[in-house]
Amino acid sequence: MEQDFLNTLLLTGKLAMLTTLILLIIGLPLAYFLAYNHFRLKPVLEALISMPLVLPPTVLGFYMLVAYSPQNSIGRFLEHTFNLRLAFSFEGILLASVLFSLPFMVQPLQNGFTGIPSSLREASYTLGKSPFTTFVHVLIPNIKPSIITAIAMTFAHCIGEFGVVIMVGGNMPGETRVASIAIYDEVQSLNYETAKSIFICAFYYLHVDSHSYL
Repeated sequence: MEQDFLNTLLLTGKLAMLTTLILLIIGLPLAYFLAYNHFRLKPVLEALISMPLVLPPTVLGFYMLVAYSPQNSIGRFLEHTFNLRLAFSFEGILLASVLFSLPFMVQPLQNGFTGIPSSLREASYTLGKSPFTTFVHVLIPNIKPSIITAIAMTFAHCIGEFGVVIMVGGNMPGETRVASIAIYDEVQSLNYETAKSIFICAFYYLHVDSHSYL
């Protein structure tokens, strides 16, 4: 029981940290692109990014599970080309977590970029700095509060994910059983003390994560 408890906490932390890291790498350039570019399909792209905020997690999880299936072209391609099955695996819930947490990373970063005065960016270009140099050395340092907010929201959201994870990964100890699913199981079994212990440890994860960036 103690080993299962520890594995659950380690898996939860691993999922949240990897998801947050992947989304930070993806989210910064994506938020920059959305903040400083205007094109006809921009509202559509922003709506697609925001969809996890309104789409029921189990619905998103179900459609991802269907996509992962070898009966589907995507799942069949992954299995035949890379010998990879995403359904009921850690890699599967990681990909689902990345997609489901996307708006929690992108939106704060986009708001941060749009809040920077355009004169700051223009001054950098006037001094001969490239767009990449301006992005790395001028814009990113000026949106540190937005980066902290995005990381904290994404990490917290990953810790509490339930619907997507249980649909895509099921409840496999050591593989896909994260804290939210473990708490649900313990409550269903009337093991309230164990459920409370898992909750406290998950809350501690959030506490440490939020203070590490302040």
